[in-house]
Amino acid sequence: MPSSMSCAINQSFSITAGVLLIALAISFSGCGGPWRDTYLKKGVGRLTQEDVRERLGSPHTAKTPALGGDSLWTYRFALSEQDLTTWNPTFVADASNSVTSLMGKGVEGVAKPTLYCYRYLLTFSEEKILKQWKREECVPGTRDTLTAK
Repeated sequence: MPSSMSCAINQSFSITAGVLLIALAISFSGCGGPWRDTYLKKGVGRLTQEDVRERLGSPHTAKTPALGGDSLWTYRFALSEQDLTTWNPTFVADASNSVTSLMGKGVEGVAKPTLYCYRYLLTFSEEKILKQWKREECVPGTRDTLTAK
C-alpha cells in the first residue's frame, strides 16, 4: 500500500510541475515588446482618457478641437533595445545587474543600454474613448542608424 501511495504522490507532483511550466511559458510569451503597446492595443474602444492618464500620466501634448471632434494626445518615452525586442532571455541577468546597481554595487565594465526616444500618438473620440494609437520614433531612423553594422 505505501508503494502505491508513493507512486500517486510522484505522479501528482509531475502533473503539478508540468502545469506550472506551461503556465510560466504562456505568461512569458505575452511579454514581448513594450508593455505600453499591449496596454493600448487591448484598450482600443474601451479605455477612457482618465484611464490612460492614470496609467501613463499626463500627456506631453493634448490637442482638442474647439468645435468638437477627435482629440490627440502625445507621450514620449525612452525605450531600450531590450524594451523593443519581442523576447530577450537575458532578462534574469539584466535584472540582476539592475538590482546590484541599485545597491551601489554595479558591475564594472558593463555598458549602459542605449535608449531611443519613442512617441506614442493616441487619438480619442469625442466621447473620450481611445480610438487608435501608434508608436513611432521621435526622430525617424535613429534606431536603425545606431544599430547598423
